Amino acid sequence: MADAAVEFLLGNLKQLLVYNAHLISSVKDQVDSLCNDLRLLAAFVKDTTESRSKHAVVKELVRRIRIEVYKAEDIVDMYVVHASVQKSRTSLEKAFHITDYPLKLRTVGKEIHDIRRRVKEIYDNKMFGYEALGRRESVTRSPPAVEEDNVVGFDKEAEKMVGWLKAEMEELDVISVVGMGGLGKTTLVKKVYNDPSIQYEFFIRSWVYVSQVYSRREVFLKILHDVTRENKDTSEWSVNTIADELRIKLQDGRYLIVLDDVWTKQAWDDLKMVFPNTKNGSRILLTSRNKHVALHANTNRPPYQLRFLTPDESWELLGKKVFPRGSHRPKELEDLGKQIARKCYGLPLALVVIAGILRKKDKTRSWWEKVEEKVNTYVAMEPEQCMDVLALSYNHLPYDLKACFLYFGVFPEDFEIPVRKLIHIWVAEGFIQRIGDASAEEMAEENLQDLVDRNLVLVEKRRANGGIKTCRIHDMLHDLCVKQAEEEDFFKEIKGLEPSSYIKSVSPTVFRRLCVHTRVSDYVSSKPDSPHVRSFLCYAKEETVLAPDLITYFPGSFRLLRVLDVRPISFPRFPSIQLVHLRYIALLGTFKVLPAAISNLWNLQTLIVETTFRNIEVQADLWKLLQLRHVYTSAASDLPTPSSKSRKGVKDPLVNENLRTMSKVSPNTCTDVIFARTPNLQKLGVRGNLMSLMEEKKGSCKFDNIAKLTHLETLKLLNDTYPISPLDGKLHGLPGWYKFPPKLKKLTLSDTMLNWEHMSVLGKLPSLEVLKLGDNAFVGECWETPDGSFVRLRVLEIGKTDLAIWKAADDQFPQLQRLSLKHCEQLVEVPWGLGGITTLEVVELSWTSHSAVASAHRIQKNFKLVIFPPDQETQT
Repeated sequence: MADAAVEFLLGNLKQLLVYNAHLISSVKDQVDSLCNDLRLLAAFVKDTTESRSKHAVVKELVRRIRIEVYKAEDIVDMYVVHASVQKSRTSLEKAFHITDYPLKLRTVGKEIHDIRRRVKEIYDNKMFGYEALGRRESVTRSPPAVEEDNVVGFDKEAEKMVGWLKAEMEELDVISVVGMGGLGKTTLVKKVYNDPSIQYEFFIRSWVYVSQVYSRREVFLKILHDVTRENKDTSEWSVNTIADELRIKLQDGRYLIVLDDVWTKQAWDDLKMVFPNTKNGSRILLTSRNKHVALHANTNRPPYQLRFLTPDESWELLGKKVFPRGSHRPKELEDLGKQIARKCYGLPLALVVIAGILRKKDKTRSWWEKVEEKVNTYVAMEPEQCMDVLALSYNHLPYDLKACFLYFGVFPEDFEIPVRKLIHIWVAEGFIQRIGDASAEEMAEENLQDLVDRNLVLVEKRRANGGIKTCRIHDMLHDLCVKQAEEEDFFKEIKGLEPSSYIKSVSPTVFRRLCVHTRVSDYVSSKPDSPHVRSFLCYAKEETVLAPDLITYFPGSFRLLRVLDVRPISFPRFPSIQLVHLRYIALLGTFKVLPAAISNLWNLQTLIVETTFRNIEVQADLWKLLQLRHVYTSAASDLPTPSSKSRKGVKDPLVNENLRTMSKVSPNTCTDVIFARTPNLQKLGVRGNLMSLMEEKKGSCKFDNIAKLTHLETLKLLNDTYPISPLDGKLHGLPGWYKFPPKLKKLTLSDTMLNWEHMSVLGKLPSLEVLKLGDNAFVGECWETPDGSFVRLRVLEIGKTDLAIWKAADDQFPQLQRLSLKHCEQLVEVPWGLGGITTLEVVELSWTSHSAVASAHRIQKNFKLVIFPPDQETQT
């Protein structure tokens, strides 16, 4: 992570020079020089990424570099704080501070000078690191030990793979198995490789272990020996000679080659030259942790994604390892054994390791109870067997992905992570470096997908458009993140400590992030002083009401914060926040005003506010925050109208081209003046009495202003008529389809109580892909879908409604992939015509009538049918 620390500091200093030049003009030259000095060390840090853990000298040099990088960041960031305070002072206040501010300026200059001196010392000593690397023996990984006995859970997978290998296809085919480290890829492939029918089909066979560090020469020689069974003297042969000889030998018959543990596309490109396409049904089996590698090896066949073991399979494997064949299994240990197996979360490697630990002592209930309490801790005690295997994936990541991956450790174990939150925080932390025209969010999504493809991150839920909605990581990888992060001072986890030990446990270090998961009130009450902290994160399960006397202290004690995510802490009133570096804030509380002080958070990118009130008044001048990208409020927010006007020929300074999200705003906010200042808005949520949005005056209405948002893709309309009755506030119609934003892809309606005849308007929207009808969005007993409707719709969700008769044909939803019906209790049947939609993949029925469930079964062809509650299916 030191390489990431250097790169991100340089990136942040670059942004600081661009956006805050007016604040740091007096030390700009020194900061520039500091950046140049640090760049000299960046190359050394990158060169030693793979080897620093193996050599103490290199590791110590990198540690010193990281410390100086963090000190530099602290000094420059604190100077910006002082400069911004000085700038905001009145003339009288500046006169009062006429001596102390220049003193701070001189102190900053001296501290930067001292850092540059120490950086030069490290740079001069870096040759010790290179010499150490030169003395280092080449490190090669040994093939993993694979036990062919006690294989559990792979029978169906192996059968499927044997079928692929024996398929009647003459062309050379590459079949890949991908999955997380320790998931059993090698075990599965070994089972297939040794299958008698495969041995019969492929007389020419070879198994070669590639790994991260491989030699083409050694790989080719291993395959050549397996193919010829000859011990020739090849010491004088070049790599090309060996390759030519091997290629000739493989021409002679039908061959099966296993390339186990391939890490990069380059490795495949280096090796594929020796595998001729003899068009006789030859095959290559490839295992990798990286999906991209598998797709690169064969673009025509998707790789086989190996699954985790089920709880029953996990207990079966654990039992076979702990109790050898024929030995007694005590009944009183079965429940504990199942709990231990469950805590390995389906990872065979962890199960094998924990089985070895259980075998070390007598099989007593007290010993098993001890292991069950801390399964991950016991697994970590055998690093070479498990954690080191998992760490290989982390070590192989590029520096920007390392930071993104380690961040998963700030969330509690088993935490289902909202991707929108994760991406906004990554951007706020400065992890995402933009390339070309792509937005920071788009780059962050690519990073997340890369981690998924490397089998480091698990997808939990997907959005209606197919994107990732929530994700998580395996508990063993979570432990890896926590361990690595604390070593690198990347973050500190606070949980389960006594109050008296809080300050002592975390104060001496220079950790950059603080994660508090339990006993939040105890920790905040201890009033910790953490000047180095850039992120304060809290994901405790219990909600904590902050004591009034702590509001002024917290979060004021963290002066350099960039990220403040404290959703479980409820604030009685909005805190006075003077944090000029703050980029992300997520708060919960009982407040109905966003104070004017927020206007001073000029680095703010994401503002998330959850309150118990239905409306929230925004006193802050958000238009001054030109870095602001996303605003989310649970209540309907009344945004202030910008006061200044454009001068002729001068671009309006209040236009925020960065703003992408405003949700939820009141209908009164939807004015032409406000939307003119958000030209790149992509997501908009409106909450309130929507009649005022649709009401025409002089031939136009406020909804017309929404139509002018040419980049808007997502629109939510939530009809909150309180205090009047929902029936009195129901909508009587919708604007014409041509009055909707031209690029609208996703539309959500709730409590609008429209008649079904108005669905014809939505059916004509040319770009609509996702339509979510919340509770009481439409009312009425019958809906007959017009022909030619919803030509691009892929997802349709219908919430609580009194709909009884729905008539639809297959040509009315030609692209539909998922249909979800929730609490449609009056619906007699799912339209027969939907069964003919060839693109339909999933139909979900939740709390619908029994007759609707029965009709769905009748029309079911290619789609998957999901019924909730499950017992509803048995009653049809």
